Amino acid sequence: MAHEAHKKAAEHHEHAAKAHHAAAEHHESGDHKAAHEHSEKAHEHSTEAHKHSADAHSKSVSKQ
Repeated sequence: MAHEAHKKAAEHHEHAAKAHHAAAEHHESGDHKAAHEHSEKAHEHSTEAHKHSADAHSKSVSKQ
């Protein structure tokens, strides 16, 4: 179902954004190790968001 894929993509985008914000905060405070860990998490969520977005697009196009 395209709706579910869109929902999953949105959730991963939100998680990625939170991880990016956390990375920025840690970077500003000089905790580069924690910043890197949050950046890695952000990348993971962004990758998952992309997969779900592509799936949603594929399902939407196939219904036309």
